[in-house]
Amino acid sequence: MIELLHKLGLPLNASAHGGEIDATLGWLHLLMFALFIGWSLVFLFILWRFRRSRNPQASYVGVKNHSISLSIEVVVALAEAGILILLSIPLWAERVNQMPTDENRVEVRVVAQQFAWNMHYPGPDGLFGTTSPDMISQTNPIGLDRDSPNAADDIVSINWLYLPKGRPAVLHLSSMDVIHSFSLPEMRVKQDCIPGMSVPIWFEPTLTTEEMRDMKVAMGDWEEDKKAFLNYEIACAQLCGLGHYQMRGFMEVMEPEAFDQWVETESAKAQESGSGEEDFGEFE
Repeated sequence: MIELLHKLGLPLNASAHGGEIDATLGWLHLLMFALFIGWSLVFLFILWRFRRSRNPQASYVGVKNHSISLSIEVVVALAEAGILILLSIPLWAERVNQMPTDENRVEVRVVAQQFAWNMHYPGPDGLFGTTSPDMISQTNPIGLDRDSPNAADDIVSINWLYLPKGRPAVLHLSSMDVIHSFSLPEMRVKQDCIPGMSVPIWFEPTLTTEEMRDMKVAMGDWEEDKKAFLNYEIACAQLCGLGHYQMRGFMEVMEPEAFDQWVETESAKAQESGSGEEDFGEFE
């Protein structure tokens, strides 16, 4: 069923929990298809049963036997309740009530703004430095105070999220201005970023960016000579202003060893600068 949904346009699944979400979507689509067929047959039966040649004069008595229609309604209600109670609610509860406590987890603050994604990593010490709105500038988009405790090795990036394969990733979502929506289709993740709140979400990547590229090429979804340009895309799924169309980020999933090396390298660069003034190239 999941393979069929992929063929019908569902994005490639690259997260540990994605199979459960795809299965739930599959059952929902099967139920909708069954309802479509069922009610279409009822409609055709009514057109035949109450055609004018058989009923030249309208009857206002109505249906007298409700047992069949009531039975159908009960079956549909039970099917919907089963999908909701047995599949959807437990899956949602697992995502929001059971945050991973694994020491190997990766925590990142994702701060949305019009029109960019700001990523804040705690560095090798695993502790976030202090941020302040008063310190926000063109070169310090999250207002990180490099002089505060634990902030010297923190890493800040714009529009690029780096994560390791096979380790839980906990993202703390917030917004500087309006409501944005953090969407990673291949990870089966979508969550609003709300000003004044920190909303945690988590998932576990199962495919590195390179593995995803190879799989897309093998499936015929992408051309071999252009796969270097293919990345996991971070989209804003909430209309957030006139520049909403350009609020686009990317995610790089690496092997754990490569990710640890990236953290060490970027943290060393941050400590060398030491001023909180990050180099984001030509970003505006």
